[in-house]
Amino acid sequence: MTIIDNAVYVNGVRHAEPENLEQTFETLARHGGMAWIGLYRPTAEEMTAVANEFGLHALAVEDAVSAHQRPKLERYDDNLFTVLRPARYLDVDETVEFGELHVFTGKNFVVTVRHAETAGVARVRQRLEARPDLLQHGPEAVLYALLDRVVDDYAPVVAGLENDIDEIEDQLFSGDSSVSRRIYELAREVIQFQRAIHPLPEMLDQLKRGFEKYGVETELRHNLRDVEDHVERVISRADSFRDLLQNALTLDGTLTANRQNEASAEQNEQVKKISSWAAILFAPSFVAGIYGMNFDNMPELHWAGGYPYALILMVAAGALMYGIFKKKGWI
Repeated sequence: MTIIDNAVYVNGVRHAEPENLEQTFETLARHGGMAWIGLYRPTAEEMTAVANEFGLHALAVEDAVSAHQRPKLERYDDNLFTVLRPARYLDVDETVEFGELHVFTGKNFVVTVRHAETAGVARVRQRLEARPDLLQHGPEAVLYALLDRVVDDYAPVVAGLENDIDEIEDQLFSGDSSVSRRIYELAREVIQFQRAIHPLPEMLDQLKRGFEKYGVETELRHNLRDVEDHVERVISRADSFRDLLQNALTLDGTLTANRQNEASAEQNEQVKKISSWAAILFAPSFVAGIYGMNFDNMPELHWAGGYPYALILMVAAGALMYGIFKKKGWI
């Protein structure tokens, strides 16, 4: 089985490390306390074995195996099933990587199921093991600590996205042709990030509504309210990113249209110049063409001034057309 860590805690202290689920169940029955089992991408058969030991609901088990779930919190009798979407910012690729964490919590157990390479759960376990006074509060302490860890890890993601948006603003005015694609890619990441964080306020409200019913300790209540404050700030920042990217996309379209209009205007000016010089050259060609038709009955052919007259006519026509085009600003 893909068990990352399996331990039984009594009074907040790691009491035993069973080798399998049967031993875990026996240790709980003999010494009490809380079991915390960490799984990594378990198969359907492995999750069924866990479900049989701890009485997990079949629908929640199915979700944990198939993954690709939205963040949610569902209660099945005395058990809670929580889905979280951890995220981390990859500086090398300048992208956001999303994971998936499923948490089953009952009266005396916690089962965490990871579907991504992340050290978040291990860090939470280490931190709680260093705080027996907090860990002795049971499964609620683990769930709240995991929520806090996931939300805290959103801070570097927010900072990375903010830096990417600043770089896009610089690209917009530098004429970089790849900026449109980057805006679309970043907007897609922001949307995915929003999908990960927007369900959190409702999930936290559900937990708060159970404070009195399930006798949640005061310290844990304060911790959850602190997580709630962090979530509100993250959501506010993420929503502002969506607006900034929409404005950037609109500005990029405007700047692109302006550049195209400027290029079109420059092309029109070039066409005017070419057409003007073509017309100027056409006038003497027209006169020369007439005098080159070799007809015998043309008066100018036997006139001594005909040749200079033709030259003057060609020069005058060209000069006249040049003046007209120059006045219009075509040349």
